[in-house]
Amino acid sequence: MSARETNAGILVFLRVSRRFWGCLAIILVAWAAIAQAQTWAPASADVVSNAISADDTSSPQIAQEPVDVAKPGSIVGTILDQEGTVGAGAVVRLTSLNGAFSHEVVSGDTGQFLFSNVPAGPFKISVTAENFGNQEFSGELAPGQTYLVPAIVLSIATVVTAVDVKVSVDPVEVATEQIKEQEQQRVLGFIPNFYVTYRPDAAPLTTKLKFQLAWKSTTDPITLAGTAFLAGLEQAGDRYPEFGQGAQGYGKRFGAAYGDVVASTFLSGAVFPSLLKQDPRYFYRGTGSTSSRLLHAVANSVWCRGDNGHWQVNYSNIAGSFGGAAISSTYYPTTNQASNIFLNGLVRMGESSLAGFFQEFVARKLTKLPKQQAAASGTSESPHGKDAAPSQSR
Repeated sequence: MSARETNAGILVFLRVSRRFWGCLAIILVAWAAIAQAQTWAPASADVVSNAISADDTSSPQIAQEPVDVAKPGSIVGTILDQEGTVGAGAVVRLTSLNGAFSHEVVSGDTGQFLFSNVPAGPFKISVTAENFGNQEFSGELAPGQTYLVPAIVLSIATVVTAVDVKVSVDPVEVATEQIKEQEQQRVLGFIPNFYVTYRPDAAPLTTKLKFQLAWKSTTDPITLAGTAFLAGLEQAGDRYPEFGQGAQGYGKRFGAAYGDVVASTFLSGAVFPSLLKQDPRYFYRGTGSTSSRLLHAVANSVWCRGDNGHWQVNYSNIAGSFGGAAISSTYYPTTNQASNIFLNGLVRMGESSLAGFFQEFVARKLTKLPKQQAAASGTSESPHGKDAAPSQSR
């Protein structure tokens, strides 16, 4: 190969190589441009997007979808008992706190309940079941939400037994017990003081109790002893000489004196009080001014308490006093029977007033009472008021 041909070959090689490297450089530049565009284009888009968001928040491309606040929701839950078993048949009531919605369902066999189409907002659930206590649950339902209520556990109801005790008090039994107390009353511990009550609320006496009290008083050993002593004084003073002296005369005087005791006690304390429904006892007052108590004591012969609790004229004592005088006139020697009956009746009325004075101011201090009777002493109302007497208020 000649030198000329060699040089020509070198020139051709250089030309080809120049073109190759030029194409390669163009390719490299183009590739670099494409890579740079892919790297910076997203960032630029983000910047543009952020700029748009900052400048125009109302752009429809980025606004959030509005929430429908009127869209109803659902509430579902389960009822269980304390042992964890399902509570079927429980009454479940749902109420909106604003009062716009209220509905009631019964829990199913699985204990579940469901409320649908429930308006959004605060709500309260009340659960009632037989033999169980009421349960409540409160929550707030969002629009379109399905609210799952935690399991509602029923507790066994607390049984409160209200016992309405109506004590039926038999007034006869009360009066009987009070008479038993009165029969223990004795002045100085031995003198009978049966015809006085220290209870302001003493129960009215039945006919049986009135006769029982009269019998107890007339047959008491002290009564018999006192009558015998009085007959002895009359025997010593030769009162009623028609009776004579000796055992026979003493017997007549004792019989007449005891007849007076029996007649006056039964007529004024049992017979007429039973017929007229009046109380033969003296009602001790014990309080108030001396003058009011004195009036109460003196009026005892003409003013008494009726079995109805009202104060009234003491017809029983008036009739008993004059009736006893009439009976005694049949066995006492007398010359003017009518005037004798009248005078003896007045004397007996005066004795009743004197007995009232003794009961009000003296006997109470000398009489030992049972504890119940002593604790029951009280005050009375004025004798001049309506249905009132100089005695204790019933």
